[in-house]
Amino acid sequence: MNGIHDMGGMHGMGAVISEENEPPFHHEWERRTFSLFASLFVGGHFNVDMFRHAIERMPPVHYLEESYYEHWMHAFETLLIERGVITANELSGAVKPLPVPPETPVLRQDMVQAVVSTGGGARVEIDLPASFSPGDRVRAKNINPAGHTRLPRYVRGKVGTIVIDHGVFITPDTAAHDQGDHPQHVYSVSFDATELWGSEAPRKDTVRIDLWDDYLEAL
Repeated sequence: MNGIHDMGGMHGMGAVISEENEPPFHHEWERRTFSLFASLFVGGHFNVDMFRHAIERMPPVHYLEESYYEHWMHAFETLLIERGVITANELSGAVKPLPVPPETPVLRQDMVQAVVSTGGGARVEIDLPASFSPGDRVRAKNINPAGHTRLPRYVRGKVGTIVIDHGVFITPDTAAHDQGDHPQHVYSVSFDATELWGSEAPRKDTVRIDLWDDYLEAL
């Protein structure tokens, strides 16, 4: 979707300020929010693409005003309510929450390191024909889907070259909407900076973007 989250190539957002010796968490609630992701993911309440899309659907003003982990909390609340795990009244504290069904998977201590380190793998070990090969010239499709996509706006309609075939992966556009894995090849595609940003961009610079088969068309 063409939301405020897709900010690549936009002007006027100000400098990116880096904090020297920045800690992983500035507040205890951020640490607890981080741990919630692993617990809810293992519980089967959402996948990574659903999580990303929930953040994308934040009102633009709130997206810009809120911090990184506030985005996470917004996504948790949105998805748990939408998927019927909790109600708005439970979230607000107006009513006592119902107990978790006993069959719900639970994150155990021995699982934490693996879940945090590797997350949910999207690679699919199946043999599917590739639409493109390294060296092929391709164009990123000029599409504007209303749902989730990993195709950035600034690359749509631009021409690049396939550099690497990474293999077969789940498609985020379908996974985010419970429409199945729709596995397909993902490629590293190299774009000249001048193709993306115009003649004033450095002529020797390139940008590599990982793109799914469905995002590309042959020239």
